Formats: sequence, structure tokens, C-alpha cells
Amino acid sequence: MKKILSLAFGLVLIAGCASLTSEPQTPNTLSSSEKAKGWQLLFDGESFSGWHNFKREGVRSGWQVQDGVLVCADPHNAGDIVTSNKFDWFELQLDYNISEAGNSGIMFHVTDAGDRVWQTGPEFQLEDNEKAADKIRCGWLYALYQPPINPVTGKILDATKPVGQWNHVRLLVTPEKCVHEINGVKYFEYVLGSDDFNARVAGSKFGKMPNFAKSNIGSIALQGDHGSVSFRNIKIRPIKAQ
Repeated sequence: MKKILSLAFGLVLIAGCASLTSEPQTPNTLSSSEKAKGWQLLFDGESFSGWHNFKREGVRSGWQVQDGVLVCADPHNAGDIVTSNKFDWFELQLDYNISEAGNSGIMFHVTDAGDRVWQTGPEFQLEDNEKAADKIRCGWLYALYQPPINPVTGKILDATKPVGQWNHVRLLVTPEKCVHEINGVKYFEYVLGSDDFNARVAGSKFGKMPNFAKSNIGSIALQGDHGSVSFRNIKIRPIKAQ
């Protein structure tokens, strides 16, 4: 039985990775099929166009564009950056490369109602699972949802690659369900505003934040004050509510 479970998990991982590499293309570009499906680039590989620091104009010098990569090079002078455009329901995909002991995150539905991006926007955690101090691991919805136990290892599911390697994120946010994936492996799903979601929020630190996860539209945010991290191939596909 254990061998069957191991094989099944391996096939899921391989299938997911295969789908990501089936159409090689230049980084930070969209294929003709992606354009036809409504995908939009959030990073052009050359500039900060479409991004700015939270509640201020421009992008601080701790963020840099280096060889087609969006880099939080100096977390002490970077801060969180947000998209100028607002999104309600969408599919987001990107590649990230975390530093040793690094910690970052992707927030969504971020508004100006809070003093920090995480006071309004739920966070898809990014980090070095081996050495980061925060026990909330990569791919989890911060303080709210985590993956199940991997029956092969007996530990919480972790599909991340080691520090220095690129990882692929897929985040689906719709009224019907939200899905977190790392490197083609599904971690879990949840429904914003559901009884289960609201109960988890109430039992967490976010329960004291009146504007947390209250808006169904807002900016995408990248966290830049917890460690060095790099991003590329950031793209989004808006989805119309059913």
C-alpha cells in the first residue's frame, strides 16, 4: 500500500511539473495560447511598471530588476510592493527563488484599509522550509490553512525545492474555491467567507483585524521585508464570477 501511495504522489508531482514545462518560452513573456486565454503579465522583466510600494509612490531601492528577475535585494530598504491594478477573481502563477532562511509571501485582495498589506490580504506564505524561523511553511495560507500529511513521508506535504532553485506557484482565487499549489502539487483548497474560513480567522491573530479578508477585490502584494527573494514569470488570468 505504501508503495502505491508513493507511486501515486510521484505521478502527481511529475504530471504537474510536465504541464509547466510542456511549452518552453522566454521568461516574462506570454505564449499565443496564454494570450488567447486572457493571461496578463504582471512583470515585464525590465521595469517596475504596474508596481509600487504599499501606500506610497514608486518602488524603494531595496527592490531591483536584475537580468529579467524582480529581486528583493535589500529587505531593510524594500518593503511590500503591490500591483497598481486591482483583481477580484483570478488565477495567479509565478516562479520564486528564496534565499537561505528567507521568508516572503504573496498577499491578495489587499486594500488601503490596513496599515500593513497582511491586515487586509490573506497570505500565501513563501519561505525556506529548512532554515526559516517562522514555523508556517511555504505554500500555507498564513495562520489559517496547511497541507495534509504526506502518507509517504509521514510529514506535512512539502513539494518545495531547495534554496537556490526556482519553484512554481499557482494560486486560484474564485468565489467557489481557492487553491494553493507548489510545483504542480495541490496543497489544499478553501472558500473565502465560508463558515470554516471565518472560524479559522476568528481563532487567529487576524480575528482582531476588522478589515482582514473583507474585500473581494484588491491588489496583489509581494512581501519584501523578511529576507531576500526573487520572482519571475509573474502572470495573472482574471476570472469572471459565475
